[in-house]
Amino acid sequence: MRPDQIQNAANALFAAEKSRQQIGLISMDHPEMSMDNAYEVQSAYVDRKLSNGGKQRGWKIGLTSKAMQSALGIDIPDSGILFEDMFFDNGDQIPQDRFIQPRIEAEIAFVMKAPLTGPNTTREQVLAATDFVCPSLEILDTRIMRQDPNTGTNRKIFDTIADNAANAGVVLGTQKHKINAFDLRWVGAIVTKNDEVEETGLGAGVLNDPVMGIVWLADRLAQYNQSISAGDVVLSGSFIRPVETQFGDHIHADFGPFGHVSCTF
Repeated sequence: MRPDQIQNAANALFAAEKSRQQIGLISMDHPEMSMDNAYEVQSAYVDRKLSNGGKQRGWKIGLTSKAMQSALGIDIPDSGILFEDMFFDNGDQIPQDRFIQPRIEAEIAFVMKAPLTGPNTTREQVLAATDFVCPSLEILDTRIMRQDPNTGTNRKIFDTIADNAANAGVVLGTQKHKINAFDLRWVGAIVTKNDEVEETGLGAGVLNDPVMGIVWLADRLAQYNQSISAGDVVLSGSFIRPVETQFGDHIHADFGPFGHVSCTF
């Protein structure tokens, strides 16, 4: 993709977020689109948000489970940027006019106390740089259509990455734990919608260990001369499938001894 095409796609994504009107598949308009192009569009979109008063607060990692990777035909995770205005308090009511097609995922959030720079990041470095971990919900949204209405073509991984990895909101639980207080592979959640169980999962679904999600992110960011900063919130990746929501739905994730987190749309 040419620089002007990348900027035009980023501008369209920014406008879609403001208007809550989805745009068509970027990958259909630009069949030559590559993974690097997708991250270039994401970067231009992020720059547009920053220039309009946005403040970066962290990172998200997506597509860490085998099931989600298989669904999109890829074998690596993706990442996006969290902004200050994406964060909600535990138990908050989400305004009806905030999102387009919101979905929910349950994740373990890492809050960093020290910077983390790749490449060749180690698990021990992640543990040392983490201030605490806590339960969280990620709110996904799509500024890009999931499917082209005329051809039935589904969006590709390039569309998802360009769309800031489809991230839109974060709800953090209030329980804070030291990184070594739990075996995060065995930290799981029962996720209910309107008191009915929708999904269950374990932290091991995230690259066999959520800590390894942070390792992957630090190394990927190094390829683009970026890094994780002290104070950043990092969503390590979902261990459940996305739960569709609509106005009026109450979502609750019970992480057992690890805590709980909820919100209402």
